[in-house]
Amino acid sequence: MNIKVAISQKPPVLLNLKASLARALEIVEEAASHGANLIVFPEAFLPGYPTWIWRLRPGKDMALGSTLHAMLRANSVDLEAGELEGLCEAARQHNVVVVMGLNERDSCFSGTTLYNTLVVIGTDGRILNRHRKMMPTNPERMVWGMGDASGLKVVDTPFGRIGALICWENYMPLARYALFAQDIDIYVAPTWDSGEVWAGSMNHIAREGGCWVLSSATAMTGADIPEDFPDREALFDAEEWINPGDALVIKPFGGVVAGPMHQEKDILYAEIDVDEARRSRKALDVSGHYSRPDLFDLQVDRRPKPAIRLIDDD
Repeated sequence: MNIKVAISQKPPVLLNLKASLARALEIVEEAASHGANLIVFPEAFLPGYPTWIWRLRPGKDMALGSTLHAMLRANSVDLEAGELEGLCEAARQHNVVVVMGLNERDSCFSGTTLYNTLVVIGTDGRILNRHRKMMPTNPERMVWGMGDASGLKVVDTPFGRIGALICWENYMPLARYALFAQDIDIYVAPTWDSGEVWAGSMNHIAREGGCWVLSSATAMTGADIPEDFPDREALFDAEEWINPGDALVIKPFGGVVAGPMHQEKDILYAEIDVDEARRSRKALDVSGHYSRPDLFDLQVDRRPKPAIRLIDDD
């Protein structure tokens, strides 16, 4: 089965959910008009990755960090309130699958904690899977809570079986294996990382898992930071490339077929044969004939881990 994939690395409107959602809808329409079946967005696109956390001075910029976190929380996505309905409807109207990274606000329990979340939206407009990043990296732990494994799933779509891990989750071998063992065709790796080392890791995953690998970061310059961003000039240079993007499409068993799209605020397109994933696993199937279940035993607890369980009389 041949499909067309689109990987967007256009920047959002940082810390502005309404404007970022509007931009996402424009990107979906553009990609769909180019014949895309699967459209992938970067990590935390709604309303942008909190890149400032890598620039704040520990112990000195706490007030600024608190201000920015409050703005991020106010512009995060409440999935329970249906705040992705517009994007879901766009996926349905265009008959496309959308993979979207977002900052998610937990409205079910604390109402405050944020998660680095990825959703897969099907062609019927339903959210097929919600995955919360299980282990935020370094200063990210001051922004996001740790997700559970309830979203560690590969889901069926008309364009193949799709699974995803976020950024440095892709360096967690057991998490990768959990996806490989679910008959995966397309492995999506939204990230804030870039460069040759990251590309090498994506090549390794394509070989290891025998699957297509789609990776995307946000191409962003200092000029993309909104003018009303607190202490903008102190944290960012308008001329700098904060992130070069480097979107990639890698074929099963390794080899770049599109990208890296370097320092371009655009969409990377590629035609892929989904069935090539299963064909590539003839020689190496790490969760099948190349595994040793008699020696190794991996258990993944995908039960949701809510903060509290309330038991009431009906």
